[in-house]
Amino acid sequence: MTTRDGGFAYEVSGNPAATSLIFLHGIGGAARAWRQQLATFGDRFHTIAWDMPGYGGSAPLGSVSIAALADALQHFIEQIGVRSPILVGHSIGGMVVQKWLTQSPKLARAVVLAQTSPAFGKADGDWQKSFIESRLGPLNRGETMNSLAPSLVKELVGDDPDPNGMELARECMASVPEASYRAMMLALVGFDQRSTLKDISVPTLLLSGSKDNNAPAPMMAKMATYIPAAEYVELPGVGHLANLERPDAFGKALGRFVDSILANHG
Repeated sequence: MTTRDGGFAYEVSGNPAATSLIFLHGIGGAARAWRQQLATFGDRFHTIAWDMPGYGGSAPLGSVSIAALADALQHFIEQIGVRSPILVGHSIGGMVVQKWLTQSPKLARAVVLAQTSPAFGKADGDWQKSFIESRLGPLNRGETMNSLAPSLVKELVGDDPDPNGMELARECMASVPEASYRAMMLALVGFDQRSTLKDISVPTLLLSGSKDNNAPAPMMAKMATYIPAAEYVELPGVGHLANLERPDAFGKALGRFVDSILANHG
């Protein structure tokens, strides 16, 4: 589907009259990375997964930053016309949700911050240089997203990932436009919402993987202590791509949380 203004492409499943669940993918993802979840939750929810700006059928932003992506998210929600959605943000998608909450603190019914961080590195200095080199160096030397996809995905996952999920993860990573991947990597550096965690006023699930090196579980457990209405769940053996590696475990954790939201908040 595309939005009325044609600016965003997205996938959708379920009854538009039901509570909306909006899924936001990470740097190596796409709307289609969430197909298993759209299918699983589409019988009870209005499930929606966007292509982040610059991905799939969604128009790129003129200038990429987490703040600009949060503005785009607000525009997307207005375009699809949903009210009080539950947002599920993975990795950079979770950072976008954190930023969006500072602008629209009451618009969501609840949020899920999956395998994400409240801050990422320093805006300048040696750490930034080495991070950018490790991520973008291979592209600068002539590799492509297609050639890098298998090794990038392998680095991200934990124990015994689902083979179908891994195939989809590689396919999504391979199809990320190089310009978007570069822009998103640069947008990450210097992100810092630690001071606003205490202001998150909606029920929040923090979901980590015990083998995740990008958003380590101990960091996410600590993050949960700063958010007033937070619940923390760690998935054992799981790396950074929980919904693709272990769709059943991810679905169970998400299902418990959304059921509790519907039960407690009508």
